[in-house]
Amino acid sequence: MVKLRLRENESINDAVRRFRKLVEHAGIKKEMRRREYYEKPSDSDRRARRRAERRARIARLNGM
Repeated sequence: MVKLRLRENESINDAVRRFRKLVEHAGIKKEMRRREYYEKPSDSDRRARRRAERRARIARLNGM
């Protein structure tokens, strides 16, 4: 959970900007996008497998 305390003499725009940064850093925005639509378990497994294959391929290319 993200908590934000207004600083003394801080404008609303600055507070909103800080809040957005905190939300982005906490990964809440990314999690909301991921949960926006239902994803079948097989699709998420496939996506994870492809991501792992991509990482392995890049590691193999960098190791040469």
